[in-house]
Amino acid sequence: MGGVVKRAFKYRFHPSPEQADLLNRTFGCVRLVYNRALAERTRVYATERRSMTYVESSAVLAGWKREPELAFLNEVSSVPLQQTLRHQQAGFTAFFAKRAGYPRFKSKRRSRASAEFTRSAFRWAQGQLTLAKMRDPLAIVWSRPLPDGAEPSTVTVSRDSSGRWFVSILVEDPTVAPLPPSDRHVGLDAGLTSLVTSSTGEKVANPRHERRDRRKLAQAQRELSRKQKDSNNHARARLRVARIHARIADRRRDLLHKLSTRLVRENQTVVIEDLGVRGMLRNHRLARAISDAAWSDLRRLLEYKCAWYGRDLRVVDRWYPSSKLCSICGRATDTMPLAVRSWTCLGCDAVHDRDVNAARNILAAGLAER
Repeated sequence: MGGVVKRAFKYRFHPSPEQADLLNRTFGCVRLVYNRALAERTRVYATERRSMTYVESSAVLAGWKREPELAFLNEVSSVPLQQTLRHQQAGFTAFFAKRAGYPRFKSKRRSRASAEFTRSAFRWAQGQLTLAKMRDPLAIVWSRPLPDGAEPSTVTVSRDSSGRWFVSILVEDPTVAPLPPSDRHVGLDAGLTSLVTSSTGEKVANPRHERRDRRKLAQAQRELSRKQKDSNNHARARLRVARIHARIADRRRDLLHKLSTRLVRENQTVVIEDLGVRGMLRNHRLARAISDAAWSDLRRLLEYKCAWYGRDLRVVDRWYPSSKLCSICGRATDTMPLAVRSWTCLGCDAVHDRDVNAARNILAAGLAER
């Protein structure tokens, strides 16, 4: 991996009432501009059979700012509004390249409230960050230091559904460099009883974060359903539900970060299965448990950490019969119901733990690819 890695450092911060008001208005303007631009792009394609460019979208935005009913767009920084048009352009590029679906409208309740500021829209001095249109710097909780001499290139401010404020600071991180080569390799079999089972025989227990808080979450959701919509009581009840979800997500993210970092540091090659998680979620009996396991998140973390640290991530085809093959003699078994957790090979009499055997087969298949 060549060059210095750009890395985002995310921190909590506590805005003053004035800062919170400005940021909330900025989030609303960003969402409005995105949705209006998406509607305009869709209209132009439907009537003129052509695609709008980012330059055209930017010119349309300038016209909106001159309209009396949209004059409030001038009260917030113009940079986040331009950035949301750039992100929309990237979304259309991915759509036309068939890498993603058609961009969707942003919802006030469901979409992420965020705004991106580039270097011209914030001031960074003596470890303090001040955004455009603000007099005072943000009160950031510096839970970990930025790299020495770091100069932010982009700052993204967001507010989650539980009311917490975050700032993500993008900097060049010279500390990210390839690790010394290792002679260790590992195959991983994802599961529900064990989150992952490795080819070494290690089983990482599935904490089932959502199940631990299911009763508390169900109670909070029942209370929310009893409240009158758009009332203050409804808002407070919704916040209680959001905070439980946030706590579940935080614990899950913490575990996956620690697990993925350890796997990448210890092994030169990591081999995983290409799981069709979206299709598996159609199984309504297992959908909640599969979502809680967050296999897709683990794969995403392994992908970028392997790229950062000079490791090799290999992905085995999802149809590879890893559970049905004997990892010693290679004999295939016709059927292997999920209820079977251990089995004896009829070819070599080897006794296998289902998940460990599958992980060993995944490793062998991955190492065979060149």
